[in-house]
This record gives sequence, structure tokens and C-alpha cells, in this order.
Amino acid sequence: MINDSNKSNGKKLVVGIGSALVDILALEDDEFIEKSGVVKGGMTLVNDYVIDDTLSMTTNKTSIVPGGSACNTIVGIGKLGGAARFVGKLGEDELGKFFENDLKNNNVESHLFTCSFPTGRVLSIVTPDAQRSMFTCLGASLETKPEEITINCFIGAAVVHIEGYLLFNKDLMLSALNNAKSSGALISLDLASFTVVEENKDFIDKIVDDYVDILLANEDEASAFTGYKDELRAIDDLSKRADIAVLKIGERGSYISHKGEVIKVAPMGNGFALDTTGAGDLWAAGFLFGLVNGYNLKKCGELGSACGYEVCQVVGANIPEDGWDRIKKMLM
Repeated sequence: MINDSNKSNGKKLVVGIGSALVDILALEDDEFIEKSGVVKGGMTLVNDYVIDDTLSMTTNKTSIVPGGSACNTIVGIGKLGGAARFVGKLGEDELGKFFENDLKNNNVESHLFTCSFPTGRVLSIVTPDAQRSMFTCLGASLETKPEEITINCFIGAAVVHIEGYLLFNKDLMLSALNNAKSSGALISLDLASFTVVEENKDFIDKIVDDYVDILLANEDEASAFTGYKDELRAIDDLSKRADIAVLKIGERGSYISHKGEVIKVAPMGNGFALDTTGAGDLWAAGFLFGLVNGYNLKKCGELGSACGYEVCQVVGANIPEDGWDRIKKMLM
């Protein structure tokens, strides 16, 4: 359980575990979404050839950046100056080297496994309304074995942050949950995508009740999980399942519930978004950084809001340095 000071017993390390992926970002229109067959606003698991075929149809130049939900969160914590570690599996290829070097450059300790499969990729199609729709090929990440995830991955952690995409490998998820819990860390789960929730609802019900201390969801994920579209009913239901529950409601801000109190966090900025890729991941970065550093929950939410806002001003999940400078002024 979260202690009153939110300092997680003096520890400040946040460990993220999830898919080590490289994001390919493509700016396209709704007609392209329909032609590609991707679920708008969702995530679809595919084989490599689907990504290659879809890329061949793109009309604009694409960009490549390191990604993966938990990794985006952990990199954000590293950029804030926090103690951060990422656990995942890469291919023995150039994309894998690119990914690992990016972790080092962003103040993140790596606990990486490798295999002969190629590093995973995500084709993230961004439409003019700033929605991102994803084709994901997990690649090497799919080859992570439950027995590779030991308590050593989580030594010293205040919080272990697990991305919902891990739910597609239930044995791996259970291994991560059990070892994280054995390490004494709090467990944070991001529900990741409404499609993930819809396909894994019964399993999520069980693990949230048995393991999760911090539960994070956006509107669509919360609706799929709780059955409530009304945000107040949704946060109320989420709060019954975890010690801290978070409901992110996009440009309208967020709700945080803890010990029967619901905190409304105002949105940052003017509501403009160029691209929502990584918005939830970076919100989690600000929030968890604040949590392990002893900030009150409202301040944690405000940090999350700032990080989420800044990443929406650029294409992709990498906030530029001037954005980080603005966020860090909130820490002074």
C-alpha cells in the first residue's frame, strides 16, 4: 500500500518492464486508416510483412524513434533526473543497438536480454486529429521467457511499472508481477489500450485485485474495464480496485483517487495536440517521478499533465529539451 508520504519507503528507483520496440511514425489521413485496416485509436498485433506492406503505401516521410509504452515512461523519468531502469528484450541487430544507446543517452539503466529475432517495431499512424493507430510487431520482445524475469530485475525498486501490452503473454506477466511483488516494490499497471483490455478482461480482473497498487487508464480503457462511460462512475469503480487509481481524460485533464478522495487535475496548455503518441506514457512518467520523490498526489498529477501536454506538441514520444526545461521548472 502507498504510505502517507508517498516516498515508497525511501526508495526512488522506478523499473519499467515491457516491449522493447522502435516506433515508426507516419502522418496520414483517415482514408489511409481505412485502407490499411488498422483500428483507429487502437493497437493491432501483426507480422513484420504487414508493417512493411503498410509502409509501402505511406505518402509522407516517416521517422524512427525508440518506443514501447513502459520504455517511454522510464525514459521520461530519466529525463526528469529520476532513477530509472528498463527491462526488456532486443534483437541482435542495428535497431537493437539504436534502442540500447538511446536508453544510455537518457539516463536509463538497462537490464536487457537479446535473441536472434529482430527487434520489435510499431508503425504508428498519426491522423490530423492527433489520434495514433498502431500496427505492432513484437519481434524479439515476444521471445522474452518468464524464467528470465527474476527478482534481480527489480532489486532496489520503489515502483515497478508494467505496460498492459504484456497481457498478451500471461505467463510472462505473472512472472513479472510475482517477482516485482517479492522485491517489495509497489506495482503500477497501465492498461495500454482499449483493445488490450477487451481481449484480456478476465485476466486483468484477477491480477488487478491480487497485485496492482497503482492503476492507470484513459477514458476508452476505463470504459472497457469498468463498463462505465461516465468518468465519475469509472474513477469510482477503478478506485475500488487499486490503492491509487488514475483516469486520464485527454484535453480535459485527469482524476486521481486514493483513500476515498478524488482529486481533479486540470489540463496543461490550450488543448492543442499535434500527435498523442506517448501522451499516456509520459503522463505516467511525471506522475511516478513525483510519487517516488514524495510529492503530494495533486502535484504528481500536475507533473503528469505537463509531461503529457509537452509530448503532444511534437510528433512521436520524445519531448525536446526546451519542453523538459519547462517541466523541470515545476520541480523548483
